Amino acid sequence: FFSGNRGRVYDELKGGILAVAGYTQMQRGNDVATMFEQEGNFWYLTGVEHPDWWLLMDAKRRRSWLVAPDIEERHQIFDGSLTLDDAKKISGVDEIIDRQEADSWLRQAARTHQLVHTVDIPAHSEYFGFVLNPAPHDLREKLERIFSKVDDFRLELSRLRSIKQPVEIAAMESAIDLTIKSFSNVRKNIDSYRYEYEVEAEFTYDFRRAGARGHAYDPIVAAGANACTLHYTHNNDKLKKGEMLLIDIGARQYGYAADITRTYAIGKVTKRQQAVHDAVREAQQKIIAIIEPNLAFEEYQKNVDTIMQQALIDLDLIKGADDPAYRKYFPHSIGHGLGIDVHDALGRPRTFETGMVLTVEPGIYIPEEGIGVRIEDNILVTDDGHRNLSAKLSTNL
Repeated sequence: FFSGNRGRVYDELKGGILAVAGYTQMQRGNDVATMFEQEGNFWYLTGVEHPDWWLLMDAKRRRSWLVAPDIEERHQIFDGSLTLDDAKKISGVDEIIDRQEADSWLRQAARTHQLVHTVDIPAHSEYFGFVLNPAPHDLREKLERIFSKVDDFRLELSRLRSIKQPVEIAAMESAIDLTIKSFSNVRKNIDSYRYEYEVEAEFTYDFRRAGARGHAYDPIVAAGANACTLHYTHNNDKLKKGEMLLIDIGARQYGYAADITRTYAIGKVTKRQQAVHDAVREAQQKIIAIIEPNLAFEEYQKNVDTIMQQALIDLDLIKGADDPAYRKYFPHSIGHGLGIDVHDALGRPRTFETGMVLTVEPGIYIPEEGIGVRIEDNILVTDDGHRNLSAKLSTNL
């Protein structure tokens, strides 16, 4: 799988060279590191899930080299490391070199290549609100000292990754099916939970017991007004009868993410709560029905806006399509790509293409009423339309 991915990259490089850094370990607290998660592009090309590795690729020779990190003995004892033999088996890369040899390789390559490609920091990262993993930036700075020009190859990799291969779809279906199973368990026992964290714990138990890596992202278990905070992750509040519970959770299995949201009733809900849930559910069904290959994303977005605006008009939340309050009650996008990253880039396509997997997640949030509803499914674009990979999970309140 990883060798095949590198083969496709060789074709895109057109005789050029590519240098990619895996992520480095990041601090959790004081002298403790957070659980490591690999950079998606590096994993796609190597399968290596350990920190501080590099990959060098020469498209003209169609050869790749893994660059092993220099690991001090004390870190070997405490944390272990990936053996060179295991790195070869996982990645399919035949040759592994050290950092000193990698520096020599890069300087030698610069004699015949003015341009080197790399994977730079994500687009629009200035809006993220958190510190980026420094490894990609550090490698770019090194490359800028050696080569005349350094080019970001992230867009080309995004386009390759956006079209899922059968083995990738199978991995995603496994993650989605596991997530559905846990959602079904929680839905069946919804009246037995007293706190948001008990619901989170149920999912965590199911995922790890099944052998999954765990959560693909920090789980959202938001009762009542908490659901109006889109990325609410405290998950500590008490569950109260007459509220709704928004659950946005996905397992990570075989390197791929699920991302599903349901909103459930805790006890008996009001007519207003039911009406908001019905509006979101109906809107989602209409939006999913639109998806097909060659549909322009611009046209899709116009249809989404029309559907969501009408839902808000019917709920007496806005007066018309040009009401600026539209984005108050539906403040996020309708979805995103899904794959190795829970927010997988699609490579800026103009139209939907067969093999893409994306989420459809309309939501209506009314802070003044303490109501937040979101319903999210994972959709595969097929030759003749689409397939809802999470359709087995009911959207009933």
